[in-house]
Amino acid sequence: MKEFNLGNSPVRDLNQALHESSSEKEEFLVSNPGGKHSIAVGAMYDTAVMIDGHVGYYCAGMNQNAAITVNGNAGSGCAENIMSGSVRIKGNAAQYCAATGHGGLVVVEGDTSSRCGISMKGVDIVVGGSIGNLSGFMAQSGCLVVCGDVGDALGDSAYEARFYVGGNVASLGADCVEKEIEDEHRVELQELLIRAGMQGVDISRFKRYGSGRKLYNFNIDNAGDY
Repeated sequence: MKEFNLGNSPVRDLNQALHESSSEKEEFLVSNPGGKHSIAVGAMYDTAVMIDGHVGYYCAGMNQNAAITVNGNAGSGCAENIMSGSVRIKGNAAQYCAATGHGGLVVVEGDTSSRCGISMKGVDIVVGGSIGNLSGFMAQSGCLVVCGDVGDALGDSAYEARFYVGGNVASLGADCVEKEIEDEHRVELQELLIRAGMQGVDISRFKRYGSGRKLYNFNIDNAGDY
């Protein structure tokens, strides 16, 4: 296992080591992150990264293949533009978590703030707590699972992403509607919770939301929603 103490070494050294890591699985232990920004950004290989403490902005951004765990809270933009692999936040995450994510799995065991999963393009996100306003804005594909409550304007102007919510939704965004949960959706939801390590969650209380598909093409009758 490679160890990096960010109390006395720069973040750049850690990130460079992750970029140069071989394709064989390696383990990294990061101590004393101290809320520093851009920790473990651009990890490219099948590595396991354990960060023991709180991190700042853009932790685990652009992740590819690595399994990154933060034993604490994360600042804004955690796992932004994730391509594959996994990112787990064992505490809370700030705003726009996993924005523009193309793939992989992002798990937040606590709560997230506003704009979680905006413009998601295939990433799967599972939140054990609640999330804030404008989450899933312009989401194109992938799944957002929220075990708690959701703020205003969920799924505003979303495309084909699926939203599963176990709590209350303050309001739905433009063209976002509640949809029926069928057997395929129950299977998908259960599998996502199992992958996130939350298999004990009761899926019977979840509701599904997604695009009403009224904004795909301009229609004067829907002009107020554009």
